[in-house]
Amino acid sequence: MSSIAPTPRLGLPATIIGLAVGLVLTAIGVIFGFIQGVAVQTIILSAIATLGAFVWAWRYVLGQFIGDGPPPADGEIGEGRKVWLQFRPALYGLIAILLVFLALSLTIESFFNIWNVISLLILLTIIVLTRTLGRQFQENRSGFIGVMVLSGLFSIGAMNIEGFASANNIKSMLLFASFLGIASIGQTLVALLGGLDLSIPFIIGAANVGLLYLIGLGVPPWLATILVLLIGATLGVINGFLSYRLQGQALIVTLGTGFAISGGVQIITSIGSAYSGNVFGTVPPWLSNLAAMNGSTFGLPVPPVIVIWLAIVVILIVGMRYTVYGRYLYALGVNRTSAKRIMISEPVYWVMMYAVSGFFAAMAGSLLLGWSGGGFIGVGDPYLFLTLAAVVVGGTSLLGGQGGYGFTVIGVLVLQVLSSFLIGIGLEFEWQQFIFGLLILPMVALYARSPHIRTQI
Repeated sequence: MSSIAPTPRLGLPATIIGLAVGLVLTAIGVIFGFIQGVAVQTIILSAIATLGAFVWAWRYVLGQFIGDGPPPADGEIGEGRKVWLQFRPALYGLIAILLVFLALSLTIESFFNIWNVISLLILLTIIVLTRTLGRQFQENRSGFIGVMVLSGLFSIGAMNIEGFASANNIKSMLLFASFLGIASIGQTLVALLGGLDLSIPFIIGAANVGLLYLIGLGVPPWLATILVLLIGATLGVINGFLSYRLQGQALIVTLGTGFAISGGVQIITSIGSAYSGNVFGTVPPWLSNLAAMNGSTFGLPVPPVIVIWLAIVVILIVGMRYTVYGRYLYALGVNRTSAKRIMISEPVYWVMMYAVSGFFAAMAGSLLLGWSGGGFIGVGDPYLFLTLAAVVVGGTSLLGGQGGYGFTVIGVLVLQVLSSFLIGIGLEFEWQQFIFGLLILPMVALYARSPHIRTQI
């Protein structure tokens, strides 16, 4: 006859302590509510939610550490200790978030309200689910975490910012996500090989300025666009060749070529002009329609760049999963030596991925010209950080062989929704960068804890 393991439960003293702490926290919340003039109904609802959440956490989480199981033998780690070691980072995160919420409630007038309490509960739920259910999705764990963060951010924004979930704001977020998503294509493919491409922002700026400059010289816009895309791909080929020849120096090589590209374009476009680094002219209507907020696709009020990005996403995800080229790319990222023994040409793929990176960086710069209406050499500067952030937040390993563009899409959407949320609550650009950095650090730490795929085969 099989025995049923007893459910961990707290003893009477521990239960009394937990109830007392919960009542104290609830009382503090009630006092804050009355001080800030919150409605009595809201205070009662918040108090019930606070006490209920704390009692549940004390009973089912801390109860794991003070269970009724047999005591551990000498030299062994008890079950409670094992659970503590397993969930210690998440518990530290919970405590930190609660302390921040308490500090904000004390320092910001009217911060303690029902919507912020609900937002806090959503955030805590996300942390709990990513540390528990996330273990059931080991193969796509980064994607699961990204979706959880994305849904949580959107829910919090919709509750706290008027118009956040409106059709116009969603369309705006997708528009800017499209620019970042297209710019991040090359960074993802290069990262799967174990490389980096820091020339992307410089190619974006050079394409943005160079395209309008060529149009101003009288080159037909369609031909000028093709030339800019081909030049971007050519610059990528140069990056790929030099990066492969100088193994381990891809970061320095691409940064150096990026500066050279940016400086060369500024020299060419500033000849006979008083506006170094900027080009003014008339953008073709079809290019403006591609990237404008009020652009239309076959009569529908959807900017074509969003549809273009969606098509690229489908092609890349399917191609990388079901074609031999995608499998070879992952094989090179996992183990170069093994890939070479099955006749996969590493230099060809290295050059090809950097060429794709240059092509899509030039495409992003061209589309940004249609959005802004003027050429500006610094338009790509934010994408140096954002493309890397999208790849990292999505969960693609910078060591190569693990991840994919589908994960980068999730990272792009997380960054864009977070950016819109921070703008909605009135934070300046510098604070946005600070928050982005705080987001990336734990994501990198989380994914870095997993062993690289090459150590698992």
